[in-house]
Amino acid sequence: VQLVESGGGLIQGGGSLRVSCAASGSILRIVAVGWYRQAPGKQRELVAAISRDSETTYADSVKGRFTISIDNAKNTVYLQMNSLKPEDTAVYYCNAEGFDRDYRPWNYWGQGTLVTVSS
Repeated sequence: VQLVESGGGLIQGGGSLRVSCAASGSILRIVAVGWYRQAPGKQRELVAAISRDSETTYADSVKGRFTISIDNAKNTVYLQMNSLKPEDTAVYYCNAEGFDRDYRPWNYWGQGTLVTVSS
């Protein structure tokens, strides 16, 4: 299974950006996906997570600004980020867990996509 993030970039404060995490390979089912971020000199932190049934959870710092969604048919999870702030600047990683076609569990990380918010 491979996870590929896309959609990062440079955006002015107050703007919006959507990042995507596409899973491919021997996938029977995705159980849950989380978006994490890591700013320079800081620990990686959970930003938002979603289950296959679309149950969501958000970090307090992004509630009301970020929205996570899942397209089960495309095995893709999106993170819509609005009202971006300079402190949202980080490398954003997705982490997904699920089962492959042999019913074996898997858990993988993507390579990360950089989001830079200018002031």
